[in-house]
Amino acid sequence: MPEGRGARSGPHGVVGVGTGTWRTHLACLILGGMRSFRRGTLEPSLLSGLIGRSWAMLFASGGFRVKLYDIEQQQITDALEIIRRDMKLLEQSGSLKGSLSAEQQLSLITGCLNIQEAVEGAMHIQECVPEDLELKKKIFAQLDGIVGDDVVLSSSTSCLLPSKLFAGLVHVKQCIVAHPVNPPYYLPLVELVPHPETAAATVDRTHALMQKIGQSPVRVLREVEGFVLNRLQYAVISEAWRLVQEGIVSPGDLDLVMSQGLGPRYAFIGPLETMHLNAEGTSSYCARYGESMKHVLKTFGPIPEFSGATAEKVHQAMCMKVPDDPEHLAARRRWRDQCLMRLAKLKSQMPSQ
Repeated sequence: MPEGRGARSGPHGVVGVGTGTWRTHLACLILGGMRSFRRGTLEPSLLSGLIGRSWAMLFASGGFRVKLYDIEQQQITDALEIIRRDMKLLEQSGSLKGSLSAEQQLSLITGCLNIQEAVEGAMHIQECVPEDLELKKKIFAQLDGIVGDDVVLSSSTSCLLPSKLFAGLVHVKQCIVAHPVNPPYYLPLVELVPHPETAAATVDRTHALMQKIGQSPVRVLREVEGFVLNRLQYAVISEAWRLVQEGIVSPGDLDLVMSQGLGPRYAFIGPLETMHLNAEGTSSYCARYGESMKHVLKTFGPIPEFSGATAEKVHQAMCMKVPDDPEHLAARRRWRDQCLMRLAKLKSQMPSQ
């Protein structure tokens, strides 16, 4: 924390509320959403969207004070109301994270219309605006001019490379991407992706913070397009698309292969441990199945276009299951989140190994 700002500090310069009565300002969230993004300008007209609200709830669950920044009071008001509703529902269902009550956590979250006031005393700033490189660069340039030398500047981007996002910043050593998975409150993974000049201490601090609030951070050792999660996700989507396009399987049955086959297994162990367990260790698996895997992989086709007849076929199949009107989509998302909530609870009850 910059000298003279008066907060008490603990590990990594932040202090959780815990059972104490004093609070340290941990995070400023710069929030965004496409609905209020003014195209054609770089003015950050920001909506406090799902990702930003989720971050606020997660930080509060760890006992940290959070300030939501937006340039429109109504957006802040709406965000705080939604957060209150969601926290109360989570508490009623027994799924609220952290040791504090919903009211205690809600008391930690406030809104702010002035960016300098929002970042005052903050040790971590999490940007959550739309995936627009120029918009994000403008915001980070603004932050670069007002923060001290010990504030972590973090982006929630899912695809923009840190080398482009943080280029030319004075405080580049303090910059990092912390990419959450949607919906972040139920899926704890956070990908930490450094700029080539990011200090090791910045990565360590962010990693420790994510663990403190109950997330599961992974260190991406160097930047790559799509980071790790989306590269794996796109590989699956790509082959799924080709299998439907070539008439190998229907869209509905393709989804069953994942939801009733690979998915449940991967909810507990990853593909590399799966290899390890499906033989007498990884070396045994590679020796036994390596040639077969290469034979199949050679039959994979080119990158699909994700358009045309196959796109229409997939769309119609999905709409048969979930009509694409707002009401049905929202209901299905709620069902998905409830499933993820129950899975998270189950995983928390499993013995650690």
